[in-house]
Amino acid sequence: MTDIALCKPDTMVSVRSVFRIDSDLQVPAFSERDDHVPDIDHAYRFNPEVTLAILAGFAQDRRTMVQGMHGTGKSTHIEQVAARLNWPCVRINLDGHLSRLDLVGKDTIVIRDGKQITEFQEGIVPWSLQRPIALIFDEYDAGRPDVMFVIQRILERDGKFTLLDQNRVIDPHPAFRMFATSNTVGLGNLSGLYHGTQLLNHAQLDRWNIIATLNYLPQEEEIAIVLARVPSKDTESGRELIQRMVSIADLTRKGFAAGDLSTLMSPRTVITWAENCEIFRNPALAFRLSFLNKCDDAERPIVAEYYQRCFNEELKESWLHHAGGIQ
Repeated sequence: MTDIALCKPDTMVSVRSVFRIDSDLQVPAFSERDDHVPDIDHAYRFNPEVTLAILAGFAQDRRTMVQGMHGTGKSTHIEQVAARLNWPCVRINLDGHLSRLDLVGKDTIVIRDGKQITEFQEGIVPWSLQRPIALIFDEYDAGRPDVMFVIQRILERDGKFTLLDQNRVIDPHPAFRMFATSNTVGLGNLSGLYHGTQLLNHAQLDRWNIIATLNYLPQEEEIAIVLARVPSKDTESGRELIQRMVSIADLTRKGFAAGDLSTLMSPRTVITWAENCEIFRNPALAFRLSFLNKCDDAERPIVAEYYQRCFNEELKESWLHHAGGIQ
């Protein structure tokens, strides 16, 4: 089996032919797949602008961050580009439990020739840095400050990484690439929607070469994605149902933007609702279990109104029920 550290991109891919984007860009790729290459999702829909930004990251070794609302498919977008390039990919979630030692490495006790010895075990950053890996930092704006400064050095153009415990400087592999996803642009939890996000050090944010924004898709494309995920709904009645679902999701997003709601429906939630419809055979019950129960009690009548507009059906959470107009 070939050592992944010895591999390099050995072919070029046309963006126009593979991603159906009007661009002459050619991107290096691997002819053979590795165990770290994500599986191809043929139902995935690419945003042209964001796709070009990610492809520039792969082609020109640009540090690329994808920012946007939850459920828009930021991490999946990077993974699906990597999947079509056969580029090995590793995702790290910067949650509160991830420590500096997890990233850098630490001394561990191992058994050698029947004896216990102390041996340095590399963390995920030096391991990835020495291989043709697309390293994705998920929830970048939720990382702890001490962890974030570990990342800062490899954001430089030369990207060398110093292991102080080993007195060793690691040169990055020529095919190492670095990406990140975030819900905010480093300004903290301004909307109140993303509790736990941090203010990012501007000097670090400035080291990212490309920052792309991934917004929610047009309704037609979102409908196509939901139908691809739940193919049993690809009938005349099923398509009408999905269209109504996506219309409600769009209303919740407009309500959130206007300040009427503190929760919105992401494409992921719409897919979950469609899948739950297959289980319960009741759109209203599936809607309540998939989304409505997540909402604040004071906001549920507003969401129920959206449902009534699209489905012409009153839910028990509606204003009419609260006012005693319906028994």
